[in-house]
Amino acid sequence: MVISTRRWTPTHGDPYRPVPYRPDRISPTQSLSRAAELRARMDERRTVRQFAPDPVPLQAVRDAIACAATAPSGAHQQPWTFVLVRDAAVRRRIREAAEDEERVSYDGRLGDEWLAALRPLGTDEVKPHLTDAPALIVVFQQRYWLGEDGTKRKHYYVDESVGIAVGMLLSALHLSGLAALVHTPSPMRFLSEVLGRPANEKAFAVIPVGYPAPDCEVPDLVRKSLDQVMTEV
Repeated sequence: MVISTRRWTPTHGDPYRPVPYRPDRISPTQSLSRAAELRARMDERRTVRQFAPDPVPLQAVRDAIACAATAPSGAHQQPWTFVLVRDAAVRRRIREAAEDEERVSYDGRLGDEWLAALRPLGTDEVKPHLTDAPALIVVFQQRYWLGEDGTKRKHYYVDESVGIAVGMLLSALHLSGLAALVHTPSPMRFLSEVLGRPANEKAFAVIPVGYPAPDCEVPDLVRKSLDQVMTEV
């Protein structure tokens, strides 16, 4: 395994500099075996809202974030910041602010149609997962690059790039034996204030990470089958 130690710097307008890429090719049999195992393991993933307070191996969380940071991004600008929050007081502030916003949402801001769509999930404005889980990963999208001298440079396909990275993060956490939840209180400006993030960053999601509580329950949901989500041409 090769891990790069080079420091990333913006490459706007730099010339194209290709390097060799020669990954080892595995056999079709190995490929099928790995794909089947991955499919089975990912099918076990569930969104968890009841977390045990037990600590998690932090290096596993850091490695999952590192995996997420390998995601493809528009013009390779990597427009993401992952803030790992472990401090209990900060998690409490995030929960209080999130519940303030969620209370307004559930009291009417979401609208009847959205509330009806959420009903099978059993959610409400109370968000204990934000303090029960031993860690939060707050994902920020960098709307533009901001240099130390105040220089700004536009980022491209930010929503798509960060969305892909979050998907890879959830996969890495699950395959590491950890549970997670994507929480998106709206609006999320309070996260920038609580965590002191710069003006070029906008909160994208809050992801509690931990182990499911001993009495954890999840909604009885059915995923769409492969033939319902895929068509071949």
